[in-house]
Amino acid sequence: MLVLLLCGGAGGDVSRDAVPPEAPRFKPPSRRVLLASDFSHDSLGTWKPDRPGVWSLRHGALRAQLADEKQLRSFIYSGSEDWTDYAVDLDVCMMRGVDKGLVVRQTGDHGIAVDLRGPGYQDLLLQYRQWPLARARIVNDNGAWHHLRIEAVGHRYRVFVDGARVLDQADRRRCCVSGGIALVAYTGGVGACTVYYDNVIVTALD
Repeated sequence: MLVLLLCGGAGGDVSRDAVPPEAPRFKPPSRRVLLASDFSHDSLGTWKPDRPGVWSLRHGALRAQLADEKQLRSFIYSGSEDWTDYAVDLDVCMMRGVDKGLVVRQTGDHGIAVDLRGPGYQDLLLQYRQWPLARARIVNDNGAWHHLRIEAVGHRYRVFVDGARVLDQADRRRCCVSGGIALVAYTGGVGACTVYYDNVIVTALD
């Protein structure tokens, strides 16, 4: 799943241990909240990584860092298979690499992937497994926090980056109707990935 998410960057980059900027303030809404995580506690709570040693709480955020080897990937999961129509808001800061993103309506190895690609690509991809659904141009730099929002209603997906709507796409395959979410780390062909996530909020839209 999510073969599209590639985290580029040079192995041994000094930014491997660089401290990210301070994350935006956590502002969960008061109603219809399914999940709200600002990673300010001492444990991952409801988040379940697929392997040890990748996901950790650092600098007040959730960090994913993989070994400097090609084609390594890891996921961290939360939510319920019963979730249907919902929105996910999160802040993400890539320190090494190109791609960052999440999967919505994740059940088993199925889900709709959102891939925000930075330097060298500057775009956003929407994809179901290896099948592309849509692509949009959007500039997003490393070393800075970006706000990502995806709304999943019926078989339509709307994606916003830093407050601007960049995609509004129907899934003609009608493949995913419910499921939780997953955040992603992937080294890709270059063999490096360090990414921070914070302020993950899921709200019901149905």
